[in-house]
Amino acid sequence: MALACNVARQRSGITKPITPHSLRHAFATHLLEAGTDVRRIQLLMGHHSMSTTARYLSVATSTDCATSSPFDLLPHREPVQPPPSPPEYF
Repeated sequence: MALACNVARQRSGITKPITPHSLRHAFATHLLEAGTDVRRIQLLMGHHSMSTTARYLSVATSTDCATSSPFDLLPHREPVQPPPSPPEYF
């Protein structure tokens, strides 16, 4: 797993070190910023203590009240426009 993180880091051009554990922290922070309940994050992360999960509250930059699906955050493709009709001659 650490090798996969290193390869992905190099391919993306990120200069800071990345570990599977840092991805875990990023996942929890993104969930919190997306509005996921802290108790749910605690369960997903496997934390026994709420105080451990509460550390993410200071890291998150925003807290929305609604949880959105990660699929809703993906960019949407632009609809394909039909080709223009040929000009009509008089």
